[in-house]
Amino acid sequence: MTEQRTALVTGSAGFIGFHLCQRLLRDEFRVIGLDAMTDYYDVALKERRHQILFQNKEFTACEDRLEGEQVLYNLFQKYRPDVVVHLAAQAGVRYSIDNPRSYVQSNLIGTHELLEAGRAFPPSHMLLASTSSVYGANTQMPYAETDKADTQMSFYAATKKANEAMAHSYSHLFDLPITMFRFFTVYGPWGRPDMALHKFMRNILADEPIDVYNHGKMSRDFTYVSDIVEAIRLLIETAPERREHIPLNDSLSPVAPWRTVNIGNSVPVKLMDFITAIEKATCKTAKLNLMDMQDGDVAETWAKTTLLEDLTGFSPQTDIAEGVKKFAEWYYAYYNR
Repeated sequence: MTEQRTALVTGSAGFIGFHLCQRLLRDEFRVIGLDAMTDYYDVALKERRHQILFQNKEFTACEDRLEGEQVLYNLFQKYRPDVVVHLAAQAGVRYSIDNPRSYVQSNLIGTHELLEAGRAFPPSHMLLASTSSVYGANTQMPYAETDKADTQMSFYAATKKANEAMAHSYSHLFDLPITMFRFFTVYGPWGRPDMALHKFMRNILADEPIDVYNHGKMSRDFTYVSDIVEAIRLLIETAPERREHIPLNDSLSPVAPWRTVNIGNSVPVKLMDFITAIEKATCKTAKLNLMDMQDGDVAETWAKTTLLEDLTGFSPQTDIAEGVKKFAEWYYAYYNR
């Protein structure tokens, strides 16, 4: 009989964290969740996610801030997780312009606390969330993990790039196997209300205009949440190891068991096509409020996912129309529309 593994998931009441915890519980992990239940968006949505997770007796939750002194250290000491997936963060490109301090606390200090806990009680694999935003002003597409990423356009992206560097140093110094995954625009059921799909759906159904930045001349590598979760689940089993010879296109560090991996659909979708998909799912026509580009934003994202495929054999491929339809079905059910 295989011994049960323990996974610690930070941000367990968050959008991706909730879906990942569900998947790990189905795979018979014992799951320890940490979430601060901050009010950046509707706390009731976070509480509902945790309520669903609590229906499984193998789920345990701690409600606290990851940057709190000894919070993560104590969790590592008590539960000795085999796997750690760090998803908790202050999210949002635009919010980081007006509230940078919250990003310092959550993303920098919080990640440092996680790395210190991992140093004291080393798991077999630590997986930390980064973002496609670290590619910043890069113009060569699709983005590859081996591309230089030194021109971040927002403070949010800068904190995530700092997380990658911090994790690399701990991986090198303390031989911690660490995978950084760079998410590309994630969407799907239980998604965050501050993200475009949620806001567009709400306004379209209310016959209110939607804000369309850069006059609609944008595209995103929209990635459905179940594809994100499948990729993370498979990457858990592919902990980086020090290697003398690094394969071509592998982001594995030459001096540490550390790598970055893109998780994206590898199919950029034009913003106007995305809006069309929502119109079809709602059978309503959007009213467009065309606006200039927002500070800190980029016009296009597009993931190269060759490394993910090489490591796991998996490639996200949920079609945008299918994914938006599933989100709409959840939205109608959750909000009783």
